[in-house]
Amino acid sequence: MTVTVQEILAEMRRIAPPELAQSWDNVGLLVDAGRPVTAVLTALDITPPVVEEAAALGCELIVAHHPVIFQPLKTIAANDVPALLLRHGISAICMHTNLDAAEGGVNDTLADILGIRDTAVFADGCGRIGTVDETTAAHLAQLCQTTLGPGVHYVEADHPVTRVAEVSGAGGSYWQEALDLGADCLVTGEANHHAACDARRCGIGLVVAGHWGTEHPIAAVLKSRMMRAFPGLKVDTADTDRDPYTYL
Repeated sequence: MTVTVQEILAEMRRIAPPELAQSWDNVGLLVDAGRPVTAVLTALDITPPVVEEAAALGCELIVAHHPVIFQPLKTIAANDVPALLLRHGISAICMHTNLDAAEGGVNDTLADILGIRDTAVFADGCGRIGTVDETTAAHLAQLCQTTLGPGVHYVEADHPVTRVAEVSGAGGSYWQEALDLGADCLVTGEANHHAACDARRCGIGLVVAGHWGTEHPIAAVLKSRMMRAFPGLKVDTADTDRDPYTYL
């Protein structure tokens, strides 16, 4: 099956409307190699190994969460990722905060993994908050360790956890909003030392499960959504799309 990049871009815009993106973000077709598409690779990050994997698989397009171009480019070198993409004739569609906020996107996926029910949006539309069976931050941390990957750390709540907020990626700064909305625990990818101190002081649980860990599941979701939209199109998730950290 052969489709155009613009056809896939239109479908991605239906999945994650660009108007949901934050004003500072850069989303959409960020690299256009001008080739028809017979195979697609999905990923969280477009790194040099992901580009090489896409080239080896004969993919003309990578669909990713994190923008391959974020800050304005003043110079570009041959080994920079946008240059590598063009060298291999591979286009890149990136859906960032619009996919965080979209129905069925990054945060709905994480909420499903955590077993959160009756969800509502918060954190500028990107996070989700809802109910869970009574648990603890420790048990949520163990669930994250099992389903999302290593490196999870947590602050225990001073009471049972029945209402959980989650923000994928760097969402630690939303702990106060989560607390104000009645959350007993916030699960996120990144939180600084001061957020942990504040969580302990206020008695709210905090589970920090890694930026990569809390967002990487969206790659498989994107694969499934694209295969439904374009039956016959070859779609794979990138094996080389890995957490940049090594854990002891």
